[in-house]
Amino acid sequence: AGTLANGDLRGGTFTLSNVGMIGGTYLSPVVVSSEVCIGAIGRVQRLPRFEGDSDRVVARHILVTSWAADHRVVDGATMARFATLYKSLLEQPELMMARMK
Repeated sequence: AGTLANGDLRGGTFTLSNVGMIGGTYLSPVVVSSEVCIGAIGRVQRLPRFEGDSDRVVARHILVTSWAADHRVVDGATMARFATLYKSLLEQPELMMARMK
């Protein structure tokens, strides 16, 4: 337990499941044995949010994405950094275009 053999690293995949296409908003994705990470993308919702530090409420488009990873391969801090990068690329698609090769 807690160790990986070379065979454990073969065939690893990263899966995205778009539950938003069928109206889903939240999902708890489960990593299967052939995966390293899975993400579940919900539908975009228009929801009220506070603007900055003010008491002003404004409408915002919110997209919930849930992640799960095999912690034998990827630690939680790495997933948190990835989730932050994912969010920034969705909010600023020009950053994604600048990173493409």
